[in-house]
Amino acid sequence: MKRISVWRPQPRWRTTGLARSYASCQSLEALRNIGPIDVHPEIQDALAAKRPVVALETTIVTHGMPQPVNLQTAQSVENIVRSTGAIPATIGIIQGRVKIGLEPRELEYLADVQSKPSVVKVSRRDIGPAIALQRDGGTTCSATLIFAALAGIKVFATGGLGGVHRGGEQSMDVSADLHELTRCPVGLVSAGVKSILDIGRTLECLETLGVPVVSYAKTDDFPAFYSRRSGFKSPWRIDDPVTAAHVLYTQHQLGMKNGVLFAVPIPERYQAIGEELQESVEQAVAESEENGVSKLGKEATPWLLKRVGELTAGKSLTSNVALIENTALVGGQIAIAYAQLAGDVKQQFEKSGKVYASSNPQTGQLVHTQSQESPETSPPPAAALAVFGCAAVDITAQADPSIANTSIGVHTTVPGSVSLTLGGVGRNLAEAAYRVLQSRSPDSANDVVLVSAVGRDAFGRLLVNETKELGMRIDGLITLDDRRSAICNMVLDSTGGLTTGVADTDITLSLDQEATREALRKHQPRIVAIDGNLSPETVTTLVDACRQDNIATFYEPTSVPKSTNVFPAIAASLGRADPQSSVISFAAPNVLELARMYEEAVAGKLELTSHSHWWKVVDEMAIGSEFRMDLQLLARLDASMHDRAKGTLSFLVDKGIAQMAIHLLPFFQHLVIKCGDRGVITVFRVTGQEAKPSLWMQERTDMHKRQVVGKGREGFGITVLKHYPALIMPSEKIVNVTGAGDSFVGTVLATLVHKPDVFEDPAALDELVAQAQKAAVLTLQSQHAVSPLLSKLYGTHLPEFM
Repeated sequence: MKRISVWRPQPRWRTTGLARSYASCQSLEALRNIGPIDVHPEIQDALAAKRPVVALETTIVTHGMPQPVNLQTAQSVENIVRSTGAIPATIGIIQGRVKIGLEPRELEYLADVQSKPSVVKVSRRDIGPAIALQRDGGTTCSATLIFAALAGIKVFATGGLGGVHRGGEQSMDVSADLHELTRCPVGLVSAGVKSILDIGRTLECLETLGVPVVSYAKTDDFPAFYSRRSGFKSPWRIDDPVTAAHVLYTQHQLGMKNGVLFAVPIPERYQAIGEELQESVEQAVAESEENGVSKLGKEATPWLLKRVGELTAGKSLTSNVALIENTALVGGQIAIAYAQLAGDVKQQFEKSGKVYASSNPQTGQLVHTQSQESPETSPPPAAALAVFGCAAVDITAQADPSIANTSIGVHTTVPGSVSLTLGGVGRNLAEAAYRVLQSRSPDSANDVVLVSAVGRDAFGRLLVNETKELGMRIDGLITLDDRRSAICNMVLDSTGGLTTGVADTDITLSLDQEATREALRKHQPRIVAIDGNLSPETVTTLVDACRQDNIATFYEPTSVPKSTNVFPAIAASLGRADPQSSVISFAAPNVLELARMYEEAVAGKLELTSHSHWWKVVDEMAIGSEFRMDLQLLARLDASMHDRAKGTLSFLVDKGIAQMAIHLLPFFQHLVIKCGDRGVITVFRVTGQEAKPSLWMQERTDMHKRQVVGKGREGFGITVLKHYPALIMPSEKIVNVTGAGDSFVGTVLATLVHKPDVFEDPAALDELVAQAQKAAVLTLQSQHAVSPLLSKLYGTHLPEFM
């Protein structure tokens, strides 16, 4: 065989930005933002056209078989996949670049192991180092699963799955392959697990991890690599590729992220020799335990397979090749069936006109229907932050400054200016968070999704197209045929004062419970921001779903009348809420909204402060006379470090701000209170196990830091109240006040995305509030509801007057 070790592989299609995980990148287009990945043009075309593709690993090439059998087998397996009508995608790493689909010379390069003994065996833990150090590597089952899922390949054929090693209950030697099947929505076709492993415990582990195990045979016997029967049974059995494809597609429809193990027995003619081979396997395992090889981790498997080959005089290699070729055949057949099934479903949806949230390629609009599954074969990327709320178009009309206000008639038109911008609280929050994340890292674009309803009208098209133009995602926008898009029409006098206006936001109430549940399932966020414009019923659905899935919730009250829309959700959850954690994770009311929320909690018909949950939390917080005295001292400080005319912080006590906030902590764990020109107040609890490592345990009440810190009962945590003075700016510098608060909250949300425990670190919290105030100031100086300068927030200097 001709050696080609001097050849240097050249990338065909480069992608940049090694930042997103495969769990968030389920389409071919998403690979453009991933990292050092080269996709073979044939694979690229097949994936784009939804044609069947089968992933193949390269550990059998680099570590599993001797030369030249390794190359011959790899070539044979690719040919077998092609014989079914599917496209083979052999995956490996060459000089630090991931190759999804290898050229013949690239396959030869990896197979020439004699001249390249430094080639590494790459599992999940090795991917980063192997790429960074520009190494050559053969991908194991786990690494191949990762890259297959990343590319949207649904079927992966291999020889044997890794699993629990013998004695694994003591050594904890368990293959990463098993856990990877919980994270990759790929059908793995193999001859069971390697016979050198503890098959019984491997099956138990797969059951615990929730991975379906399906025998692809006439019986439910689970195969043992060289043998058709291991003595163990599979919980499920099928014997045709169409049913296998249905299993995979059903999991896709339900948004499940785990894969499926299809266990294919070795061809029957190898059964007799398989029983003999098993005796050699037992001997090799015993030897590995005696000489210590069994403790070498990933080096143990290649040694055992080599030793079995020596003991069987090469018979095991013949069986090994046979079972790999057999799984390639079955894998190709399943891939063909899956592609046909996905295509049929798409045609059925298109014929019926029921395409749920699918994109129109001409307009970019999304269509909302009651169908339960999108025809797209690949789900959208997950989003770290999902904002549920109103997206609106703001139309602002202002009379020309040359016209005296007294001359403006009520039944006539006057000269002036009319501007049209994007608005809506939910939309503003999403844009602000998106821009702030963008200022930290350009690769954060997909971290935020706005879930909102728009009409099939000119304003709806404007919202979709402008959102897309900003670079934000539009897959959360739901177009409704029979609703008008949200519009706010404001008429200002010549000095900028509001004369009158009309707000039409009823479409936001159409974002119903079913749509919100579907959006949560589709986007799988870690944080959900809730705009108070939503109906109480929809808010309740969101809060309950987030509580069940352990998703953090952030409530933006929006306005005084709508600030209490969250209370039915709180009331519905109180009986199930853990006193260690409040129902709502975060809320950001202004002073007026806080007062209304307190009034509703105390005297409203839901009687929230009469609930046993409230009493228990307040009792455990142990707010006593010392805490109240510290508040009195804090109230005497100047409200602003810049302007003594603002007076003291007496409003904290005189207006009851501190008392109201503390009384709401059993319902809202973190309150960020916007006090206008008097600054910001944070009031929150650090509870349970989070309190012990928290840096707040080392903090004390400190007037210089404007903070009051109270320790609760044993094991219950800490209560913190801290004031931050406002950033002062001349009134003539203020251009627009409508989106400053939304920009502040959006910055907080963006920080929670990459640092969810920011409130537990005093220094980090100080930095967060400073940046959020900075964002608010930038928007005050902008004509837009969210200043475009937020995209450069972490590189923007504040004006000199602050």
